[in-house]
Amino acid sequence: MSIRERLSGNEAAATAMKQINPDVVAAFPITPSTEIPQYFSTFVDNGQVDTEFVAVESEHSAMSACIGAEAAGSRAMTATSANGLSLMWEMIYIASSLRLPIVMSLVNRAVSGPLNIHNDHSDAMGVRDSGWIQLFSETNQEAYDNLIMAHRIAENKDVLLPLMVCQDGFITSHSIENIELIEDEKVKEFVGKYKPEHYLLNKKEPIAIGPLDVQAYLFEHKYQQAEAMRRAKQVILDVAKDFEKMTGRKYGLFEEYRLDDAEIAIVCMNSTAGTTKDVVDALREKGIKAGLLKIRVFRPFPAEEVAKALSHLKAVAVLDKADSLNGVGGALFEDVVSGMYLNKNTVPTVSYVYGIGGRDTTSKEIESVFNDLMEDRKKEKIENPYRYIGLRKE
Repeated sequence: MSIRERLSGNEAAATAMKQINPDVVAAFPITPSTEIPQYFSTFVDNGQVDTEFVAVESEHSAMSACIGAEAAGSRAMTATSANGLSLMWEMIYIASSLRLPIVMSLVNRAVSGPLNIHNDHSDAMGVRDSGWIQLFSETNQEAYDNLIMAHRIAENKDVLLPLMVCQDGFITSHSIENIELIEDEKVKEFVGKYKPEHYLLNKKEPIAIGPLDVQAYLFEHKYQQAEAMRRAKQVILDVAKDFEKMTGRKYGLFEEYRLDDAEIAIVCMNSTAGTTKDVVDALREKGIKAGLLKIRVFRPFPAEEVAKALSHLKAVAVLDKADSLNGVGGALFEDVVSGMYLNKNTVPTVSYVYGIGGRDTTSKEIESVFNDLMEDRKKEKIENPYRYIGLRKE
């Protein structure tokens, strides 16, 4: 029987970590993720977990400690945001290249500069091609559930890649919501024990971790990472099925909200999906066939499945909470239109960049996107596919 609680997103993440009871947690505080290691440190202090908590001097050291712990055969976790993730950048790539299934709670925040502590997705987008699995979370419940599933995915022998669970800084991380927790024993059984096949402290199999990888081998090793990321898609679905059996909560690669008979739709990630659902419901009452596709799994990107889900629409808007600064839209937009093109889907699709630096995005603005789509579907050619929401023009 589930446990009803009221928790912030950060409390939910820390609670999931407590129930997982990893061998090592290494972290350095940075807003808005600071509360996660703060809450977790109290669990260590009062004996609720037997985790080795390592309070390091920087985020670079936090990821380095997690790499060392995981390479030695321990289950390791951390949490960070924005500039903290940037400081980890070198080690983020090393963690994935060493095939170490570290799990991170990433509380999304704008990356400097200029300095901003509020929410957008520039931190996650900056490491989207680093070889980490990326799961996005609309609500506190989803952030909690994704963390419970994370180790089962990352540690699967067909995957062995690190994984980050993303949630929106302040919007969900500091907002209190109703949540259903799973009993500790069920979480323990679901996650299971970490039993790595190869690790440094195995005296029966001496190995080297992170040696020089020159021309003769690096290409093949990067291909192995790419193949592992491709295999991760099915593992994510398999773990989600087991999670549904335990909790009744269903997860896929994405969520389709009133999409089956929709004519126009928005594609987005994280908490913006909640606002969009309200707008979709309001438009449906007016007879407008609006829908939503909420991406949960951004890496590996489910290109074929997304293209199929959107194939019947007359116009699509992709919302990015970070600008790629490439002149042609955001990262999610690029992946969506690439997948649609390769799967011979010719639905008119436009890019909207929004919410940079925590700029509020209102229901009225989301509705304006749907209004634009109703006009776009009438046109043979869309003249301006690269757009912004809430940008002051003066």
